[in-house]
Amino acid sequence: MNLNIIRRPFKYINCNTVYWLIGINVIIFAATQFLGNNIRTSMTVHLSMIPIAIIQEGWIWTFVTYMFMHADFTHILFNMLGLFIFGNQLERQMGSKEFLLFYFVTGTLAGVFSFVVYYLTGNHIVFLMGASGALYAVMLAYAICFPDSVIYIWGILPLRAPVMVLVYTGLSLFFIVTGRQGNVAHLTHLAGFGLAWLYFIARYGVSPWKRLTRR
Repeated sequence: MNLNIIRRPFKYINCNTVYWLIGINVIIFAATQFLGNNIRTSMTVHLSMIPIAIIQEGWIWTFVTYMFMHADFTHILFNMLGLFIFGNQLERQMGSKEFLLFYFVTGTLAGVFSFVVYYLTGNHIVFLMGASGALYAVMLAYAICFPDSVIYIWGILPLRAPVMVLVYTGLSLFFIVTGRQGNVAHLTHLAGFGLAWLYFIARYGVSPWKRLTRR
């Protein structure tokens, strides 16, 4: 494939698409909370990524829509807060078109990766939901673009952005190995990191490692 096509840049615009993404997530979450149990159940079934539904019914749209479903208030609060903090600056750096491409490519492929793992391990009745796969990709992209930025975890602990990514990677690996927080899709989080890494190599032809380590 011609690399010129893959690396052809978009014309830079910034139209604050992060706010649109947050708004859509909030509206869908509100609909699941306030429009009755039947609507909540229908939306959960038809928008979450469920391996058995993809295998038997071909519901491939859920590779995208799962990113807009959230289990509870805490789930959406932390995801949208992270998208607001990291996504705003990343969108200004990338431009809105590039940011949307990055967000949906990494988020969708994180869902596909999770589906393959669930399928191979026999976990066919799993409800995958949440923007975390795309959000973790955004976090890594933020660290690559702003490696000297300092993030205050819980508003207290200062960490450079690359260290923050390393900490979250380690936590996800720890929870996968120990089986703790089994209701959280830590594998999808790691897929988000990995896909963001590959995106920067394929799209920009840069080494994320060199950017993160300032080499």
